[in-house]
Amino acid sequence: GNPELPTAVNITWSSINFKTILQWQPKPSGYLYTVEIHGQTSDIKKKCILTAETECDVTDMLRNVKETYTAQILSVKSSGMDNFEEPPFAVSEKFTPYNQTVLGKPEIQNYTQKGSKLNVVFQDPLTPYTFPNGSFQSIRDIFQHDLEYKLYYWKDQSSGKKDATTKSHKFEVSVDSTKNYCFYIQGIIPSRRENRNGQESMVLCTSVGRGILDEYGAEVFIIIAVIAIAVITLTIVLSVILCKRKKAKAAREKEPLNGV
Repeated sequence: GNPELPTAVNITWSSINFKTILQWQPKPSGYLYTVEIHGQTSDIKKKCILTAETECDVTDMLRNVKETYTAQILSVKSSGMDNFEEPPFAVSEKFTPYNQTVLGKPEIQNYTQKGSKLNVVFQDPLTPYTFPNGSFQSIRDIFQHDLEYKLYYWKDQSSGKKDATTKSHKFEVSVDSTKNYCFYIQGIIPSRRENRNGQESMVLCTSVGRGILDEYGAEVFIIIAVIAIAVITLTIVLSVILCKRKKAKAAREKEPLNGV
């Protein structure tokens, strides 16, 4: 005859580079939560047993990244689960890590702009999963040929973007050797219907010999030109005024002579 315990609501999966956190509401009062992960072909696994938290790191429960999982969040009494009665629970939406994890930011290792070539070398984001030797797997180790990267680049202080695509760890693109360029990189899974584009790397810019116009912008030159025109105009006006005054003074000096 115990009253029914509240069940979890607003259950969401949050996953970047296969690190996956399950979140839900509300904060429990007088009861606790236990998370069960159900795979299509795997046994039920429990995680975050008897927790008062409203999130649970389930990364290690989802090692078969191509399997589709659901989570059941059980509401249980503080004293533990009742062996004779199934506790109330809420069920999450389905989640397939391979299709739904977000690609994190690639790390740009180095870049050079020599002549008309911009070269960019970058590194794959790492996942929480490891090889038998203990080294971490990268997203490329998991996605393999499904993964590609796109470089977006543009002339510094310009809005027109160009892009290039690669399946390797570097880009080489043709650029204007007299201009600086800014760029960023983004991982892409073209086969996906959703979450195709990953997070964008930080924006970096080259610094080849910048001219004064590149350094300060056209606005400064416009201001200088306006000031120069104003100074020239003022000089001409003052010259005309002084010239007229000299002529007037000369005319006044001649008047007495005319009267003699």
